Amino acid sequence: MRIFLDTADINEIREAARWGILSGVTTNPTLMMKSRGASHEAVIKEIATIVDGPISAETVSLDTAGMVEEGRRFARWHPNVVVKVPSTPNGWAAVKQLKTEGIRTNVTLCFSANQALFAALAGAYIISPFVGRLDDISEDGMQVVRDTVEIYRQHGLETLVLAASIRHPLHIIDAAKAGADIATVPFKVLELAARHPLTDKGIENFLKDWEKFKAEQH
Repeated sequence: MRIFLDTADINEIREAARWGILSGVTTNPTLMMKSRGASHEAVIKEIATIVDGPISAETVSLDTAGMVEEGRRFARWHPNVVVKVPSTPNGWAAVKQLKTEGIRTNVTLCFSANQALFAALAGAYIISPFVGRLDDISEDGMQVVRDTVEIYRQHGLETLVLAASIRHPLHIIDAAKAGADIATVPFKVLELAARHPLTDKGIENFLKDWEKFKAEQH
């Protein structure tokens, strides 16, 4: 499973990329709103200088023609751009058209395995089931990931399953166990997942012992 960062914050992306574990980035209008006034195009292009992997840029049109027009424009920004469209009939129609033009798509706001199946049939490169938002309404968000993975494998569908709306480190583990190809993670969650108190304590103890060892050599 690959790790993407769910952010438009350049500093967060630089830091996660420094760790050597980052394979891509997902953005959306809400995240773009936090990008301190830079244009959509400028942010995506700067991300592309940091991460050599898929970068999702989201459309805001509700009709197929608008999504296709936006998608074509986004795709000209950089070869790594993946166009995000919503899990709607208009979105799937846009996916089909964009695929004929060699433009990859990420079908977002997916909340059911039916939506995931339809996206794959339309030719989506990535499907993004939203785990946390389903959990918020007392549904098992990870079950949609499991069901989608099972359906895709059963029928030889090549669309990548990206677990989105990741709220805590356990979601990353569960997504990996469910067979997701990707988890896109907010930076704060990634930081939490990277740390363990016993690791910190172990480093502290080793350093103390090393200082004692060096002192005994004199």
